[in-house]
Amino acid sequence: MNEDQRKALQELTEWKASLHPSRAEAKSLDDGLMKTLQEPPERDEPRSSEPTGERDQAEESDRDEDENPRRRQLVDWLVVVGVALLAAFLIRTYVLAHFVVDGTSMASTLEDGDRVFVNKLSYRLHDPRRGDVVVLHQLEGATQRDLIKRVIGLPGESVEMRSCQVVIDGRQLQEPYLDPEVVTPGNCGPDPDFQPVVVPDDHVFVMGDNRAGSQDSRVLGAIDDDDLVGRAFVVFWPAGSWKWL
Repeated sequence: MNEDQRKALQELTEWKASLHPSRAEAKSLDDGLMKTLQEPPERDEPRSSEPTGERDQAEESDRDEDENPRRRQLVDWLVVVGVALLAAFLIRTYVLAHFVVDGTSMASTLEDGDRVFVNKLSYRLHDPRRGDVVVLHQLEGATQRDLIKRVIGLPGESVEMRSCQVVIDGRQLQEPYLDPEVVTPGNCGPDPDFQPVVVPDDHVFVMGDNRAGSQDSRVLGAIDDDDLVGRAFVVFWPAGSWKWL
């Protein structure tokens, strides 16, 4: 073996030795590993507990935070309900009411049991108009608590009836709303020819569309504007009878 071969063999031996630790080194590694496995794990140091007073205050604060949204929600609902009730009261008192027709004095425009909405603001904004269907407060001499009639004569006008035809200031009134099967020349009430009546200021002359079955200004006289509840403008029940008035 020449010199170059010996050097190569020596280098190869050293390289192998570097790949495999000696027995002493391997034993030292094994001892270190076993020692590490046998040592008990380190325990975390216990945290210092908060003082009781501070913990109680924190819990109470959390409870308050949970209850505050509920309280706010309850207050919000109470406000909504209160506003709704107040609005309903104001509307019912000053703006809109419903009325149940009792009887057949307005047949066949309105039938017994029909329900209508009444605009209570109408005559605060303008005077009654001929042809309006109006609800009246209870009147002395009337047999019903509330009446529903149609405005026929206005203040200053002369109203009379000739052979069941209404005449205003000497001219026959056209009444397309009357049912010819209900109002006929021989079926318009006990007095088909009543004498002229002048309507006073701030009053209206009203009659029912069923002239033979209506207790109206022919008996009760002209109606004071203050006795008008409002103008009936729509039939809303029964659903099949829905219509504008």
